[in-house]
Amino acid sequence: MSYVVNTLDNLIHQTAFFNLTVGNYIMIVVALFFLYLAIAKGFEPLLLVPIAFGMLLVNIYPDIIKPFGEGGEGGGLLYYFYILDEWAIFPSLIFMGVGAMTDFGPLIANPKSFLLGAAAQFGIFTAYFGAIWMGFNDKAAAAISIIGGADGPTSIFLAGKLGQSAIMGPIAVAAYSYMSLVPIIQPPIMKLLTTEKERQIKMEQLRPVSKLEKILFPIVVTVVVCLILPTTAPLVGMLMLGNLFRESGVVRQLQETASNALMYIVVILLGTSVGATTSAEAFLNMATIKIVILGLIAFAIGTAAGVLFGKLMCVLTGGKVNPLIGSAGVSAVPMAARVSQKVGAESDPTNFLLMHAMGPNVAGVIGTAVAAGTFMAIFGVF
Repeated sequence: MSYVVNTLDNLIHQTAFFNLTVGNYIMIVVALFFLYLAIAKGFEPLLLVPIAFGMLLVNIYPDIIKPFGEGGEGGGLLYYFYILDEWAIFPSLIFMGVGAMTDFGPLIANPKSFLLGAAAQFGIFTAYFGAIWMGFNDKAAAAISIIGGADGPTSIFLAGKLGQSAIMGPIAVAAYSYMSLVPIIQPPIMKLLTTEKERQIKMEQLRPVSKLEKILFPIVVTVVVCLILPTTAPLVGMLMLGNLFRESGVVRQLQETASNALMYIVVILLGTSVGATTSAEAFLNMATIKIVILGLIAFAIGTAAGVLFGKLMCVLTGGKVNPLIGSAGVSAVPMAARVSQKVGAESDPTNFLLMHAMGPNVAGVIGTAVAAGTFMAIFGVF
């Protein structure tokens, strides 16, 4: 009889109900809310579903991301995925997939888009000084500030390179959350800073871009950027390699694999491992709250800076540039460009800004990677 009682007692106490804290239940509710946003509202489900499910798993079973023990015992399943985040493998593969999926033609056709992409990075450096003011050390501040580029892979990449593993989870979740919430966060800022007349500006059709230009672009960008900032090679190099797969026309199988199967596999593994870093103990603290606030401020300022620079270009070109495309200078590809199109179409349904916005959007991806490389150069990290 005692054997049966002991067995039942052990079984009951092995259930999660006896091991969860109030914080775990709070995080479970947050995970369910993220799943609701992804499934019911359609907010970037490819990102939010795996992140939210990883968050759910780790707060029910914390050992799923348990690291290797000192005694040599193995780590939890998602710990192995998380290591690939820290080693910058998953972020670099994501960039290759983005490059293989993206047409850089609008940026080549309108090189001035680089300026809009650069302007949108202003939020990153504003957040850097804000993070220092809030008490973070310089490397942590740099890792947090990249959230302003709305670029999850680069945020993870820089946090790992700067040795900020302790706050990588909150940084990654904040970055991916703001990427998902681009359609909610950006439009009010865009409408506040532009007039109805500016939003109705129709831009001239972009010039055709030759195949040779499209092939040379990723090669030239890789050589120039990586010679100046070699630390950007993992991100910029993979981004341009993926684009070269796309534009060369001779490796269609590689382009299809990088932009489809490989991309989606990496998104699953990266998303669940990022979500699994949000255990209640690691996530529910004042540092996380500060990171989330700083990330939102950085993203808002980056969006505003892009729009304001777009207004300046509008004036300098005699009204030929719609300021709305400046908001696409953040790195959320192609969500930010779609938002530019949507807000413009609300003012004039016949206005098509998507291709014009893709230029700053692609420039923002490169700009965020360059910003990360700049921080690494400042701190002597290779």
